[in-house]
Amino acid sequence: TEVVPTPENHPTQPASPYGITKVAVEMYVNAWGPLFGISGVSLRYANVYGPRQDPDGEAGVVAIFCQRLLTGQTPIINGDGGQTRDYVYVDDVAAANLRALERPEVTGCVNIGTGIETSVNELHRALTRAAGLEVTPQHGPAKPGEQRRSCLSPALAKQRLGWAPSVPLGEGLARTLEFFKREFTVMLINEAEPWTGAR
Repeated sequence: TEVVPTPENHPTQPASPYGITKVAVEMYVNAWGPLFGISGVSLRYANVYGPRQDPDGEAGVVAIFCQRLLTGQTPIINGDGGQTRDYVYVDDVAAANLRALERPEVTGCVNIGTGIETSVNELHRALTRAAGLEVTPQHGPAKPGEQRRSCLSPALAKQRLGWAPSVPLGEGLARTLEFFKREFTVMLINEAEPWTGAR
């Protein structure tokens, strides 16, 4: 991406099958309007994170880091960790969806992000601070074709939806970490309790 934060009107040139499917769906939504007389909006999410994110999938670096930090495992960073992403908290994304539903006149593509770049290295440092730990990450091989910089401009969302992110990254990470602490505590208790046959 040549322009960061990236606006909606920046030319789309997806370099992966995943990116191609995203653009294809946007084109379908744009085509349905004239064909069937319906309106639609495509919300382009930045990197969404927060409670209940699956730490076992490929996506969701925040959840993966939380899991590893809380279970005594070393977080693994792909490549040098200088790659940047735009991390937007899940509650802010939910609010953006509600705004879009309330405004059927808004069509086309709208970015839902913070406009703030954060490197994976910075993300790791912020999470270890929030956890009160000092953990040196392990660096693994870089993912082939991984985008170096990714950050979305939220200006159009502010203008057309009246939406802006409200949860700073530090606060969102603290909330997410606290959620996973509770989850892992419950898991440990359940594993420790002997089965009595009662339900």
